[in-house]
Amino acid sequence: MMTFKLEAHEKQALLERFLRYVRIDTESDGTATCSPSTEKQKDLGRLLVEELKALGHDDAAMDQWGYVTATVPGNLPPGHSAVPVLGFLAHMDTYPGTPGGGVKPRVIRDYAGGDIPLPGTPEHPISAAKHANLARCLGHTLVTTDGTTLLGADDKDGIAVIMTMIAWLKEHPECHHGTLRIGFTTDEEVARGTEHFDVKAFGAAYAYTVDGGELGELEDETFCADSATVTITITGYDAHPGQAKGSMINAVRIAAEIIQSLPVDHLPETTEKRESFLHPNHIAGGVSHAELKFLVRAFSEAELAERESDLQAAVNRVSARFPGCDIRMAVTPTYRNMGLKIAEDPKVRDYALEAFHRQGVAPVQRAARGGTDGSNLSFMGLLTPNLFGGAQGYHSVHEWVSLEWMTASVECCLQILQVWVEKTRG
Repeated sequence: MMTFKLEAHEKQALLERFLRYVRIDTESDGTATCSPSTEKQKDLGRLLVEELKALGHDDAAMDQWGYVTATVPGNLPPGHSAVPVLGFLAHMDTYPGTPGGGVKPRVIRDYAGGDIPLPGTPEHPISAAKHANLARCLGHTLVTTDGTTLLGADDKDGIAVIMTMIAWLKEHPECHHGTLRIGFTTDEEVARGTEHFDVKAFGAAYAYTVDGGELGELEDETFCADSATVTITITGYDAHPGQAKGSMINAVRIAAEIIQSLPVDHLPETTEKRESFLHPNHIAGGVSHAELKFLVRAFSEAELAERESDLQAAVNRVSARFPGCDIRMAVTPTYRNMGLKIAEDPKVRDYALEAFHRQGVAPVQRAARGGTDGSNLSFMGLLTPNLFGGAQGYHSVHEWVSLEWMTASVECCLQILQVWVEKTRG
């Protein structure tokens, strides 16, 4: 049984790719209606097209939506049974809620344990107590920021892993594999990563996103997700606050009361594991008009409906207390639990788990308390579980990544190719 181990120079190339990518600002914008939501995501896309072509993949291209795609031709020996075309995907954008421009990556060699000081915010180091996985990374090479921005390892570690896998395959033609399709998407962080993705044109039979965290993580379930918007419009009238007694109806106060009426045991800060939640994540407006936005998350559609009923009940209670206002709630579906589809043809997950075992990596199989591009892709006909990339502390200035875990991700991806070849051998 073949196992894979990157050489020192290949690990260094992986690190250099990652550092190159995180320095490019690709923050997406959840308020934009264009696609991609920010043009700067294409800056990374153009670089990736250049790098893919330099590796010999002349069909590498970026489309109008910012998606980058390329083909790695298979090299199976004559007489071997065909292997399904596999896709490997990662997203280029970074989370818009934390500054993502001007990233100053810091490389820490031979991490010795303890808190990690950040020069930009010395009063707020990366806490070893809060980041328990740091204890698993003693002696590793870690990458952090200076503490003023996120790192962008979500998901540029995945991009670096996939690009390193492609480069390794070029240098090792003796390693047989089927045809691969590569995809780098935009706007995943604002839940629009597959909005214009053409699954048929992509041409993969199965796929993997490399958008997970700790060593061995494999996510074959995600939340079901909806977005809810509550609009409050005052149908009476505003009044001068000095003369408002008995007449003012304040949309800001109504919005606050709706939030206060939510069940406290179904908020993000009070839930974990497979528990569902309602998350008020945006509020805007004034005395005469206000808007609230909510994320609704659950692992089943039945629980999703329960959380939406909780929100509707809060709206109804508050509305009854303020007859001079019009409160309307609209729900928009976002994505569904990919596990429902993967369960119909689980080999895409099972082959990855077998590959992890072959590499000596203990699988950490879990349901993601979030979503990936694979959530929608799985319902679009392309089953796409999520593989680890090595990052931790997502969406924060305390984001960090282990080079050793990124390396293991490359090695596991290479092993996945071997498992597929063996399982389809004639």
